[in-house]
Amino acid sequence: MSLPASLAALVKARSGERCEYCRMSQSLQGATFHFEHIIPRTCGGETSPENLALACPGCNLHKSDRSHGTDPETDRTEPLYHPRQHRWSDHFAWRETFIVGLTPTGRATISALDLDHARRQRIRSAEALFNLFPPPG
Repeated sequence: MSLPASLAALVKARSGERCEYCRMSQSLQGATFHFEHIIPRTCGGETSPENLALACPGCNLHKSDRSHGTDPETDRTEPLYHPRQHRWSDHFAWRETFIVGLTPTGRATISALDLDHARRQRIRSAEALFNLFPPPG
């Protein structure tokens, strides 16, 4: 998606050039991160600062046009993590290179976006070698 330069700069700066879902750093990635609609356009989401997040290709493709997922502990439908309305640390915690869901939203997001895939574990281990993991905040 093409954004005005000022909006793209705002989204990148606000994210610290990290995926706002899995917290992966853009700096070691060959693929360019995406400007992702938190509330999908198919669900009426706008292209506005309040509805855009920086997302790695894996998170963006897994999330697709979803705004909800299933909490694997309760089997209930829950809203996915919303980077503009939620604090990451309220819903997730690090356990070594794993992301642990602290809430139904956190668990549903981990499941829907496959945040603890083995490839992501390897990337986090590589980021640690460059002092990029764990991410700040």
